[in-house]
Amino acid sequence: VCLFVCPRLSVPPQLISDGSCVYAEALWDHVTMDDQELGFKAGDVIEVVDATNKEWWWGRILDSEGWFPASFVRLRVNQDEPMEEYLAQLEEAGEQMRANVINEIMITERDYIKHLKDICEGYIKQCRKRIDMFTEEQLLCIFGNIEDIYRFQKRFLKGLEKRFNKEQPHLSEIGSCFLEHQTGFQIYSEYCNNHPNACVQLSRRMKTNKYVFFFEACRLLQKMIDISLDGFLLTPVQKICKYPLQLAELLKYTNPQHRDYKDVEAALNAMKNVARLINERKRRLENIDKIAQWQRSIEDWEGEDILSRSSDLIFSGELTKISQPQAKSQQRMFFLFDHQMVHCKKDLLRRDMLYYKGRMDMDQMEVVDVEDGKEKDFNVSVKNALKLRSLAGDEVHLLCAKKPEQKQRWLRAFQDERRQVQHDRETGFSITEVQKKQAMLNACKSHPAGKPKAVTRPYCDFLLRQKQPSLPSSVPQQQVFMLAEPKRKATTFWQNIGRLTPFKK
Repeated sequence: VCLFVCPRLSVPPQLISDGSCVYAEALWDHVTMDDQELGFKAGDVIEVVDATNKEWWWGRILDSEGWFPASFVRLRVNQDEPMEEYLAQLEEAGEQMRANVINEIMITERDYIKHLKDICEGYIKQCRKRIDMFTEEQLLCIFGNIEDIYRFQKRFLKGLEKRFNKEQPHLSEIGSCFLEHQTGFQIYSEYCNNHPNACVQLSRRMKTNKYVFFFEACRLLQKMIDISLDGFLLTPVQKICKYPLQLAELLKYTNPQHRDYKDVEAALNAMKNVARLINERKRRLENIDKIAQWQRSIEDWEGEDILSRSSDLIFSGELTKISQPQAKSQQRMFFLFDHQMVHCKKDLLRRDMLYYKGRMDMDQMEVVDVEDGKEKDFNVSVKNALKLRSLAGDEVHLLCAKKPEQKQRWLRAFQDERRQVQHDRETGFSITEVQKKQAMLNACKSHPAGKPKAVTRPYCDFLLRQKQPSLPSSVPQQQVFMLAEPKRKATTFWQNIGRLTPFKK
């Protein structure tokens, strides 16, 4: 980090004492920390009222007065210049800066379209001709859905061109174009998630000269710049990350009175949300391997794989399960995933072993908060209890927590699960069959048949991850796993499975 001190003109005391107006221009934003401080943004013009203190000056903007750091401003060189002319110059400079940002967005967007075209026509088209070298599945793995991105970006650029003012770029109103296409940008999620696999597949083929020469011939034939194919395939990942930066720069140089200001502001938030959505989906995909490993660690598993319907662990912990008809009480470990909840029994001798005992379809259940006291359906006295009741009414589960706060955490977890399911439905999130099979295959390799399946964590208290029906308002939280039994040393497996649910500080 380079630190430097900008040269600053001092204010001759006589200029202020004799009633002259002294103006300064703000170099940076000043966020006030006290009621007596004067807040302003970079570019604002401040009337300097008192400059007797070298570090802090007293100034005025319209009807507001207060102290501000002298180092945050610079004096106008020509104090005799009429204020109206000076403000006009500032406005003109701001318009030029906005025009520069607009032009940069348009130029980079056109270059990006050409780049995508070169990949689709220069590489993919040629690869499809060589069925002796590539299968369609291999091409999908290497190039992902980049052809879909190309088609989408052409529509997006067409919308930008309609809103671009060639004669006066600063008057362009492009914010609405981002808002109209914000849902379409979600296709980048699939590409970004596939990109690591694409790099692996491409790296394997580049070890063979035949593929090296083929890809180089494709590049030369399409007259592309001298960059390797993996470099070209990284561009969409970089592009989707660059949009928020460009829009933030555009908003900085857009006057609040500009017709495009509100749309640019909304577009910036929308593209930040797209980036968060992509990050969240990437986290979910990374978790399915850990979920598959978790399933392989459970003894006597029955029925379909957990990944057939679920892809996220919402919460887990120990509850007392009361069963009909004799109101039998059983201690069970419960694991709440999206769409379903699995319950397991601890081994009596080896407390590091879990046995599968069943699951509940959360899509067909409603959660009922039970008051302390006599429970009518089961005819037992309960404390810190809740019920899971099927919508058809033919299935009821009574669950009890040890403490009131544990019960409340479970109630919140059930709400989070429903919100997660709704959010996935709205955003179209799903795990492909190929991804599911690969995760289970990886789990089988790490837990081969006949190998002891010690879970090593008899009590897994996964911390509740806050979920919202809309996209999270911050970048993905730091992932933390709390171990509840200090006597037993944690293994690498449980360190990995623990990262399934991030903890909000």
